[in-house]
Amino acid sequence: MKKIIITNAISIKAKERHSGLKDFEIEGMDTKDDFYNAMQVSDGYHTIDDLYEHRIRLFIALCQYFIQGKASYDSRNVWRSWLHSDGSRYDGWFIMGIGSEAGNQITYHLPAKYWDEVSKFTEERERSPEYDGHTANDVLERLKNIYV
Repeated sequence: MKKIIITNAISIKAKERHSGLKDFEIEGMDTKDDFYNAMQVSDGYHTIDDLYEHRIRLFIALCQYFIQGKASYDSRNVWRSWLHSDGSRYDGWFIMGIGSEAGNQITYHLPAKYWDEVSKFTEERERSPEYDGHTANDVLERLKNIYV
């Protein structure tokens, strides 16, 4: 995709930085919520909301495949928790993961509205396993090692 479409923007000004890249200022927005509610960022086909909903649904489906024995990876352990291993949390979000050992964790934060839906097939934990430091790129690599 070579374009990003921002709809409902009140006023967008580009400020050129020394590197030639541009920052964008959006005027008329008081809070992040105003920004989020007033605008939808899109590639012309999908909004960010659409893409997040797809990611959530695909991850839930993948976790169900694990539980049913239809997918294979280093671990069949599928869990969920409101708390990180250190006891912290993001309000309105929980963590769901595949694998708990360092080096094989695949985790995402999911909105609270999915908690009951995934309770049918996940192990609830008081705290999530100790975070192994995986990055978004690590998760992509780990996802490549899954086969169905």
